[in-house]
Amino acid sequence: MKLLLLGMNGQVGWELQRALAPLGELTALDFDTPGPWRADFTRPETLAPMVQALAPDVIVNAAAHTAVDKAESEPDVARTINATAVGELACAAAARGAWLVHYSTDYVFDGSGTTPRDETAPTGPLSVYGRTKLEGEEAIRASGCRHLIFRTSWVYAARGGNFARTMLRLAGERDALSVVGDQVGAPTGADLLADVTAHALRRAAADTAVAGTYHAVAGGETSWHGYACHVIEWARAHGHPVRVAPDAIQAVPTAAYPTPAQRPLNSRLATQRLLQTFGLRLPHWQPGVERMLAEVLGR
Repeated sequence: MKLLLLGMNGQVGWELQRALAPLGELTALDFDTPGPWRADFTRPETLAPMVQALAPDVIVNAAAHTAVDKAESEPDVARTINATAVGELACAAAARGAWLVHYSTDYVFDGSGTTPRDETAPTGPLSVYGRTKLEGEEAIRASGCRHLIFRTSWVYAARGGNFARTMLRLAGERDALSVVGDQVGAPTGADLLADVTAHALRRAAADTAVAGTYHAVAGGETSWHGYACHVIEWARAHGHPVRVAPDAIQAVPTAAYPTPAQRPLNSRLATQRLLQTFGLRLPHWQPGVERMLAEVLGR
C-alpha cells in the first residue's frame, strides 16, 4: 500500500507518521517540504498533479487552517485551505480510485443542547472555521471518492503548544485563575486519532463499505475548567511547581472572554458508529492527558 500524508508537521500529522508507517510505503509532506512536491493548500491547483505523480493508494490529509479566531478576519484564506483545496484533493483521489482520510471538527455543529451529537445530526456552524470545515466535508462527499472523515474535538499533543501547557504556565505564575466552565467536550489526543486512523485504514483496505463520516473523540466529558483543574492537580501531585491554590481556579462563562469566533458550548460527539463499524472503544480522556503531561514534564 502506498500512502501519502499531507500536513506531516502538525500535531495530528506528527503522530500519523508513526501510526501509518507499518501500513506500507509512506510519503509525508508539508507546505514547506524540500523537493519537487509540497502540501501547499494555499495553492489548490498544485494538489492534483502531486497526487497523479506520487500515485498513492491512500491520501491522509492532516492539513487545515485551524486558527479559529484568525479565520474570522481572513475567510477567503480559510476557505481556500479548508474547502477549495480539500475539494481538489478529493477529486484527485476519485480519479485515482484512492482512499481519502480527512479530519473535521465539532465546530460544524451549533453547540446547542447537552446531548452528544451523532453523525446524522443537523449541522449549523457558528464561525468561519466551522463553515469552511463543513464545506470541505461536503466537497469530499460530492467528489465520489472513497473516504473516511473523522470529526473530532479539543485535540492536544505533547508536541507544540496546547491548553494544558498554557494552564501549567499560568498556574505557576498566578495566585488565581479564571477558566471557561460552560463549554463541554472531550480532550482528544493526536496520538489516539492517529491510531484510530491506522486501525480504520486496515479495515477499509478489505471492506470499502466502511467509507463515510465518523466521530472520533476520547470518552467522557469535561469543561475547560474541569480540564484545567485536572491538569493542575496532576502536576501538583507529581511535584511540578504550582502557585495557584485548588480553590482559586474559578469557572466563568464564555461571555467573560469574548473572542472573534463564537465557540460551540456543547462539543459532545457520540462515537457509537466508530465502535460498531471498527470495534474501537475509545478510552476516557483523563489517561491520555496524564500521559501527555508525563511526557511534557519529564515525569
